[in-house]
Amino acid sequence: MNDSHERFMRRAIELAQRGVDDGLGGPFGCVVVKDGEIIGEGCNQVTSTNDPTAHAEVVAVREACRNLGSFQLTGCEVYTSCEPCPMCLGAIYWARPSRIFVAGTREDAAAAGFDDEFFYSEIEKPNYDRQLKMESLLREESQKVFDSWVQKPDKVEY
Repeated sequence: MNDSHERFMRRAIELAQRGVDDGLGGPFGCVVVKDGEIIGEGCNQVTSTNDPTAHAEVVAVREACRNLGSFQLTGCEVYTSCEPCPMCLGAIYWARPSRIFVAGTREDAAAAGFDDEFFYSEIEKPNYDRQLKMESLLREESQKVFDSWVQKPDKVEY
């Protein structure tokens, strides 16, 4: 592993510790790098902002995209202090960076009281077997919006 990878991961770990020390949220940090420069970073801010989506990875991805003026992180690398939860992994996939590096594992997070395994297992279940039931309403009406999207000549695909 080259020194710059370790340097960026150390920064992600520093951000995780800052989140703990400053009471911002859980012990997670993340940086997004493009061409050897940090373009976005964040620590978990869930409890300090009352935002359940303010995980370190989401905060860092949002900042990086703002700084790039793009909704995609093409050519970027993500360094996160711990294996991402399903929400963060989804956000990272949507942003389409070229690589992701993790320090801790989801098992490490579980040992500290952050058991994402429940979410991972729920995703694998059919909707009707999940603890939080998902019910369909007005599907036909919603299809009209998808039809509008398909027909829109100037849409920006992602």
